Amino acid sequence: MQSMQLTLLASKQKDVFLPYVDNYVNSISATLRPISLKIHDNPELNFREYIAHEVITTFLESQKGWEVTRSAYGLETAFVAVFDSGTPGPVISYNAEYDALAGIGHACGHNLIAIVSIGAALAAAAALTHFSLPGKVLIFGTPGEEGGGGKIMLLERGAYTDHKVDISLISHPGPAGDSVLSKTTAYTGFIAEYTGKAAHAAAAPWEGINALDALLLAYNGMSMLRQQTMPGDILQGYITNGGVAPNIIHAYAAGEFVARAATKTRRDILKAQLQNCFHAGASATGATLHFTQLESYDDMVPNLVLGAICRTAFNKLGGAIPAANEELARGGTKVSTDQGNVSYAMPSISLGFGIVSEEGNHNPKFAEAARTRDAHARAMRAAKALAVTGCIVLADDEVLGEARKEWKEAVGRKGDHEELGSI
Repeated sequence: MQSMQLTLLASKQKDVFLPYVDNYVNSISATLRPISLKIHDNPELNFREYIAHEVITTFLESQKGWEVTRSAYGLETAFVAVFDSGTPGPVISYNAEYDALAGIGHACGHNLIAIVSIGAALAAAAALTHFSLPGKVLIFGTPGEEGGGGKIMLLERGAYTDHKVDISLISHPGPAGDSVLSKTTAYTGFIAEYTGKAAHAAAAPWEGINALDALLLAYNGMSMLRQQTMPGDILQGYITNGGVAPNIIHAYAAGEFVARAATKTRRDILKAQLQNCFHAGASATGATLHFTQLESYDDMVPNLVLGAICRTAFNKLGGAIPAANEELARGGTKVSTDQGNVSYAMPSISLGFGIVSEEGNHNPKFAEAARTRDAHARAMRAAKALAVTGCIVLADDEVLGEARKEWKEAVGRKGDHEELGSI
């Protein structure tokens, strides 16, 4: 999409929305802070976020006009909250995350992601009523982002299609400044297990089939495959079971492995190449191979239309998201998220907001930073920008149409191994 078109769409942010949302989020900021701290101070791992689920749903149930479904779509710690204007129109959604990391708590700042989505959704819903806008505002409580792919499960179980969601908005804190066109890496993981035949390694090794040898052949094959991978390809893994004693031919060996790439199409190609290494190990030794598929996170497809609107609002509030061309030129990150899968299903953005931290995400220092008042203030700015973005979509069918058009084009380019085009 050309920059002039994006500028015109961004200019549709009538000044009426920003000041209203600004004032509204300011009015609820102090209420959201204890929710953030409760989640932060009680870190819970994927699909066991019971405290977070309770505190968020209890709060939303107290808000006028919101209909809350706990333990939604068969996921004990998922929820769906809906605010319906009563007039058919666009359906905008905000994804809330709240799972933590083992041993280091909220070192990815999911307590902040949760209150950004809650604050943005409440502000958009208030604007929906105040300005008599059509449509609905939703919040999806999405457990298990750090492992398990809660959003993928919600997608597969029809959560987004059941509610006819048009766009999905989310945020993420980090130490590296502000962004809105973040491109993440596509990821897939699997467990490889070899079954052989035990034998005495000194007395009669020829009677055995060495499962560990099969795994080591595969591991070395993975290492050699790296010589011929493309920029952005990443292969990783470790041995989870290498046998039980040195004097036996090992009857069992296993490991967990991952493949990352710039797009899900490239990821799937890389995964097939990697698994060929494991088939070779089985063929060379006679061991039996079994794969167990783990979650697969798609790369993020940031929507340029929604990004332009969000950038304008965020920067008016004091943020510093660079121009689209500059941001896209930086390339993507090597991290992965299940929001990527959502972005292949509908127009989506993930607003990255910088917080002051001595270290990056997944570090204990970042967990400390995610609890500060300064981080809370920055999260509230993100909530305001995402709320304004939602309001524009609710108010202007043309914007939603352009967002859908750009999304279809971007997803098509991804399938052809191309990157997002220039602005």
